[in-house]
Amino acid sequence: MIDLILGLLHHTSGAVAGRPGAGPAIALSLVLVAIVCALTGLCYAELASMIPIAGSAYTYTYATMGELIAWIIGWDLILEYAFSNMSVSVGFAAHIVDLFDWLGLHLSPKWLSPAYLPLGLQDLAGNTIYAPGWHAGFDIPAFLVVLILTVILVRGIRESARTNNIMVLIKIAAILLFVGFGASFIHPSNYHPFSPNGWTGVLAGGSIIFFTYIGFDSVSTASEECKDPRRDVPIGILATLIVCTILYVGVAVVLTGIVPWRSVAGDGAPVVNALRRVSVLPGGHRLHFVRLAVLLGALVGMVSSILVFQLGQARVWFSMSRDRLLPEVFSRVHPRFRTPAFATWVAGFLVAIPSGLFDVGTFAEMSNIGTLFAFVLVSAGVVILRYKDPHRHRGFRVPFGPAIPILSVFFCVLLMAGLPAKTWLRFFIWLAIGLVIYVLYSRKRSEFYKV
Repeated sequence: MIDLILGLLHHTSGAVAGRPGAGPAIALSLVLVAIVCALTGLCYAELASMIPIAGSAYTYTYATMGELIAWIIGWDLILEYAFSNMSVSVGFAAHIVDLFDWLGLHLSPKWLSPAYLPLGLQDLAGNTIYAPGWHAGFDIPAFLVVLILTVILVRGIRESARTNNIMVLIKIAAILLFVGFGASFIHPSNYHPFSPNGWTGVLAGGSIIFFTYIGFDSVSTASEECKDPRRDVPIGILATLIVCTILYVGVAVVLTGIVPWRSVAGDGAPVVNALRRVSVLPGGHRLHFVRLAVLLGALVGMVSSILVFQLGQARVWFSMSRDRLLPEVFSRVHPRFRTPAFATWVAGFLVAIPSGLFDVGTFAEMSNIGTLFAFVLVSAGVVILRYKDPHRHRGFRVPFGPAIPILSVFFCVLLMAGLPAKTWLRFFIWLAIGLVIYVLYSRKRSEFYKV
């Protein structure tokens, strides 16, 4: 159930182009975001215990706020999962480059980096490899990892789930290894100033890394496949959030303590590159193989994240098609593997191709606004369903009445307000495209449509 515990490794310090970095205070950003996600997680838990059907927030809003809002949230979830995986895939490629470096292989960056680099590309010595902007190239590792995992998902959830469980154990071991060995190399001077950009930096850091907490959302998309969804889904959601937060904060504290935070800001593989810097210092030779272990664990962790997000995205396509809002081909199952193969392949290529073209920062903020918007609707859904259907059985109930859902909506909107205007513009364009499709196609095919 812990699907995203290494997501922080390629977003630490909140340094995306044009945004103030949180610096060592990224640990506070993580705690604040965890509190917000705890509020939202409780809302997810209640709704998931009532409506254990594939589709996640899409299904919840369909049951509480009607078809139009459900279409909006489903369309939004496609954006959320797709851009999250694009970002993780680019981070995966950056770690592949570091693995080649550890092995002494120095290949052309032309096929190991995105074609668009808004901050350019530099080596560890600060030498410019590519100037900011476009260059002739394609991020082949980012492209291939998505397609390979798409094949795994097409073959079936049972095989994919077993594979993912093994990955979870490996990445937990990698994080504990980094925290355990890295702690002895912490220099307290690196924590000063602790919050270089004040509260603005802390909030900006939180908004950038927010999407790394959507693991509990991915758990709920597979609720149909749980043995006891009313018990398993709420436990999985909250346990995932607690464990992830502890591990995130541990990584952030150690990372910003062993190297100056600015040296890893904007880095696609900050943890392993920090270990590389420290390993060449006096007494740091023992980190040489620790770096390899952490590197392999990070790769496995990102593979696990991509696997879960692709699973969630395909299930959303499937659910919307089953409700006649998308063409029936998206809900067809493979005759042998019994999986929504077409939807899975569409989700795969939708993520794989852009992953080869654009950088992490281009994807991160779009994923965040989609995630926060989904959280707002799910939290509102709890309040609406309490009034519309107060007597329905709830395997889990959010405590303190409507206070927690209302607080969840407030804080999510607050974080959304901190995102750049261009992100809002792109988000509204995406929603507008979705509404056009709904009006011209989906609404007329709906079972509720009246001529």
